Amino acid sequence: MTAHTPEVHPVVADVTARLAERSAKTRSAYLARIAAAAQEGPSRTALGCANLAHGFAACGVSDKLALAGDVTPNVAIVSAYNDMLSAHQPLEAYPAIIKAAVSEAGGVAQFAGGVPAMCDGVTQGRPGMELSLFSRDVIAMATAVALSHEMFDAALMLGVCDKIVPGLLIGALSFGHLPVAFVPAGPMPSGLPNKEKARVRQKFAEGKVGRTELLQAESAAYHAPGTCTFYGTANSNQMLMEVMGLHLPGASFEQPGTPLREALTAEAGRRVLAHTALGDDYTPVGEQIDERAIVNAVVALLATGGSTNHTLHLVAIARAAGIQLTWDDFAALSEVVPLLTRMYPNGAADVNRFHEVGGMAYLIGQLLDGGLLHKDVRTVAGPGLGRYRQSPQLEGTVLTWGEGPKESADTTVLRGVEEPFAADGGLRMLSGNLGRAVIKVSAVAPERHVVEAPARVFGDQAELQAAFSAGELTGDFVAVVRFQGPRANGMPELHKLTPPLAVLQDRGQKVALVTDGRMSGASGKVPAAIHVSPEAEAGGALAYVRDGDVIRLDAVAGTLEVLADLSGREAAQPTVDSSAGTGRELFAALRGAVGPAEAGAGVFGV
Repeated sequence: MTAHTPEVHPVVADVTARLAERSAKTRSAYLARIAAAAQEGPSRTALGCANLAHGFAACGVSDKLALAGDVTPNVAIVSAYNDMLSAHQPLEAYPAIIKAAVSEAGGVAQFAGGVPAMCDGVTQGRPGMELSLFSRDVIAMATAVALSHEMFDAALMLGVCDKIVPGLLIGALSFGHLPVAFVPAGPMPSGLPNKEKARVRQKFAEGKVGRTELLQAESAAYHAPGTCTFYGTANSNQMLMEVMGLHLPGASFEQPGTPLREALTAEAGRRVLAHTALGDDYTPVGEQIDERAIVNAVVALLATGGSTNHTLHLVAIARAAGIQLTWDDFAALSEVVPLLTRMYPNGAADVNRFHEVGGMAYLIGQLLDGGLLHKDVRTVAGPGLGRYRQSPQLEGTVLTWGEGPKESADTTVLRGVEEPFAADGGLRMLSGNLGRAVIKVSAVAPERHVVEAPARVFGDQAELQAAFSAGELTGDFVAVVRFQGPRANGMPELHKLTPPLAVLQDRGQKVALVTDGRMSGASGKVPAAIHVSPEAEAGGALAYVRDGDVIRLDAVAGTLEVLADLSGREAAQPTVDSSAGTGRELFAALRGAVGPAEAGAGVFGV
């Protein structure tokens, strides 16, 4: 790691230095491992003739001749394509585009493998959601399988949504000697405004509209190929890949099906080809994703009010590169990183509007000017994050980059560091006798940042919904939804809780949520302490809480306390069997091996 430039904010520099010191042993071991895997020539030259013949048996004659030699680089394509997910449907055409571009640039590209890609939107509130978080680690393993043939000198990762991008990156980092670029699909065109969608959802929860009206609203919001347009985990992924230098500048939010989108896809193939060990600009992903890149990711997440899922994913990604990121690093950075965007659920705008008014080029430029990002990093576009101030454009059919916007075109959506929406990004860490937790307050009214009320304890979100429907949730209360952690049932997202709790809050009740489950980037105006660690299944304090115990959630002081003596109590047991059905029985080994939320909720050792 190089020395920090004087322009870097002292807190950013201090967090990075502490992170490097804490990670010295594991990072050194990781770098030694990927250095040992690197070779001067193509990795396939170590294969026996029969092995190599299998590796290019399906290729055309010209590609076979190229791969038989020792000077032509070979690029792996790993894709999450399927045509059920709107975000991944556009990826169907990408391999042909990439293969043509790589061939023209003097290389070969092979489709190395596909990875599973499930949709949290489809599985919300369903048993399949209990596979969602574990799908990240399955994707990482599938990525490793795709790259395991020792045929490749670089790789392109095609994926967009929730667990898919973190899984692809974790898998790629296990082959950290390879250059890697990520290739996104972009967001769908804007449909029904997200605020209107949320309004209809809440009216449905109140029984004021029926299923027909709700489905019409949902279908008008999610209506075309491309990523959902709210700023949840999927779009947080895209932002992070760009600020970590794994996307080309400006690639994150260009919509599918445009000439610029296709040009960026082709260029990704050419750029990663130029970064192989066979050229003069070798850029292995394991060296690129260093402590500075990880800190840049956390800063950008905070500055945009991004998904709380990344308090899990970024920790897991960092560990895959031998870097010991902690929630305390998030907390330290959150004190100095201002909130620069307002996108739903933290505002009315969607990611298309963010892109229109300045997007990533303006955001990165402002964070660099404020000394909040490390600029001396390596990227797929070349050395230095300053390249990401630029915006892509087509001059005829030629892709170029020009100067990015100097000002935001809409300061209700995107602002500079001199006049932010808030002094911090609204992502805070809580700790107390209930454990450690994460809370996102950027969409929560300040008067609701502190809630002290009796607990109402539930074994899953269906129990809370039933109590709501029966009119049993009266007065102020803190909903404790436990046994939702990774060891218990895979840590599903609990979005079904947002509409009923929002209804009660709008009626004037003080309500909050405390859970060892997830809420992600679509959590909204109800204060929610999530990812509580240790989880109930692991003997955490949540297992000992009873109805009526007073709980104090204080996002101002950063505390999460139960104001009751839990000593002498027996731990509660799960009230719902989440061990079988919808494939859940196949994941028993992962539930037994998974680590705590603070360590990324992963199944891999460090």
